[in-house]
This record gives sequence, C-alpha cells and structure tokens, in this order.
Amino acid sequence: MASALVNGLGGAGGGIIAQIMTYPLQTLNTRQQTERLAKKNNKHNNIQGTTLFQIIQVIRTEGLGGLYSGLKPSLFGTAASLGIYYYFYQLFKNKAEAIAAINKKKGVGDGSVGMFSWLIVAALAGSLNVLCTNPIWVLVTRMQTHTQAERKQLEAEREALLKEASENNLTVPSLEARLAELDSRKPHPYGTLLAAFEVYNESGITGFWKGIIPTLIMVCNPSIQFMIYETSLKHLKRKRAANKQDVRDITALEVFLLGAIAKLGATVSTYPLLVVKSRLQAKQEIGGNSSYRYSGTFDAIIKMIRYEGLPSFYKGMSTKIVQSVFAASVLFMVKEELVKLFAGLLNKRQKVLKIVK
Repeated sequence: MASALVNGLGGAGGGIIAQIMTYPLQTLNTRQQTERLAKKNNKHNNIQGTTLFQIIQVIRTEGLGGLYSGLKPSLFGTAASLGIYYYFYQLFKNKAEAIAAINKKKGVGDGSVGMFSWLIVAALAGSLNVLCTNPIWVLVTRMQTHTQAERKQLEAEREALLKEASENNLTVPSLEARLAELDSRKPHPYGTLLAAFEVYNESGITGFWKGIIPTLIMVCNPSIQFMIYETSLKHLKRKRAANKQDVRDITALEVFLLGAIAKLGATVSTYPLLVVKSRLQAKQEIGGNSSYRYSGTFDAIIKMIRYEGLPSFYKGMSTKIVQSVFAASVLFMVKEELVKLFAGLLNKRQKVLKIVK
C-alpha cells in the first residue's frame, strides 16, 4: 500500500510538471485534431494545419493566454489522472509480481512478470482512471477549442450575411457595417463552470462521458507505453547486473530516453483513436452542415472517412509526437526522482517511529 501511495504521489507530481511544460503544444494539437476541413481544400488545409501557422494564429487573435486555455482543469485532471493511474498500477503490479513469485515456487516461470501480464496491469489501471476522470478532459477539450468554435460560428454568420446581401441587394455601406460588427467581436470569457453548464445543457450528465468508447479503447496506449518501458527497464537492469553494476545507478537521463521511446511507440499506434475522442468531446460545429456533427463514435469515424478522408485521423500527429514524447520523458524522469524522495522520507519516518517506540 505504501509503495502504491508513493508511486501515486510521484506520478501526480511528475505529470503536473510535464503538463505545464508542454501545454501550449497540447492546446494546438487539440485544435488541429478537431478542425473539420473537406478533402477538396487539402493544399489549403495543410498550410492551416501546421503548428507554426496555428501558433501565430492563436497569439495574434488571443494573445499568449490562448495557448493556455483550460490549463487549470487540465492540471487538476493530470494530477488526479496520474495519481489514480499510478496508484492502481502499482497495486496491480505488486499483485502480478506476487503471483509470478508464487508460480516460480511451483516451478512455473522464472519469477518475472511477462509482457501480457504488464498489458493487463496497465489496462486495468487505465480503465479505472478513464472512468473516473473523463469529465475533466471533456471540459479541458471544450476550453481548448472554445475560440475555434466561436470563429466557426462567426464564419457561418458571415457566409449567411453575404448570401443575404446577394439575394436582397443590400447596399454596400449597410453590408460593410454589419461585416465590421462581426469582425469586431471578441471571444467570450469561457471558464470551467461555463464549460460544464454548456456540456450539461447539450447532453445532460452523459455529456461528461462523451468519447468514453475511444478513450477506453485507448487504454491500450499506456498499456503499450508501459509494456515497452518496463521491458526496456528490465533489460537495462539485467545488463547492469550482468556487468556487476548496481541496478540503482540508472540515471535520470536513461529513464528520460526509455520514456521517450515507450511513448513514441504508443502514440503512433493509437493516434486515430485520440482524434476521434477529441472530435466527440469538442463542441459540435455550429451551422447547417451535418457532416461536421457526430452522434457517436461510429458516426464520427464514418463521416471523417467520407468527408475528410483517412488523413483526417492523423491531423496534428507531428505536434502530438513532439508534445507527448517530451511530456512522457519528463514525467518518467521526475516521477522516478520523486518516488525516491518520498520513499526516503517514508523510511526516515518509519525509523523515527521505531526509535520513539
């Protein structure tokens, strides 16, 4: 129980630091994933979908603060998510290791936990985490894409106004005045409570679990990540032991690199699910185009293939790879150092209690 608590605290602390460092890239990536653009505008889409273009666009229209939309609930979500994940991951890991040790005594196996067992451990911890924290990430996605949705609304109103002008022969001064009024609008303040009310008004309580199906399927992402990480770490420790080196001498840099490799493999293999999840959790496009509205996971997949093509499932992947790999590397490095710190403090406390007794 103590080791699970230490790992939970270490994971939460590492996650917060990694989140703060990489949050602007995460915001951009969510906006790239949720941008609905038709196949015929591919060349134009490629320009608008670049990270550099979106950085300039956000800073120009929203200031630097736009890159940190939804940071507060995101930090809370990160701490809660990683704390829950690492806590249960360590509990299930301890159980798996105990079972492996018992099997070794019975003459089955070498006492180590196999890859399949690591997958099960990570999947169980991930599923519990998803069910508990999905509402937080729905709000974060809404806040990250709020100005994007408002921009789409203004574009729809502008198109409707131009259409009305052509049909009703509006005078140029009148048309220009109304267009200027639209262009002068600024994004409305959009906090966590307003996002929560909006989700509830649209879909009720179930709205907070939008995207739960692809999110649960995406549990395989950390499962793959931790399988690669644990397997690589075990291989490194065995190599150190074979060379008669202390396995505790594994450096923070080595942990950083192992975390980067693990996250890269997991991200590339599960990215399409992440795009579908973000599309479902974001505010549905405003306007008369039903091709941009999704009633569920399968509806989103079918419409994305039909109207945007297969490349839409990989929108913003380069940004995500940079953000997630760097975040995971920082997370693993900081988490391991915090675990050592917390474990040391816990041992000192236990020694003091023994002396007092």
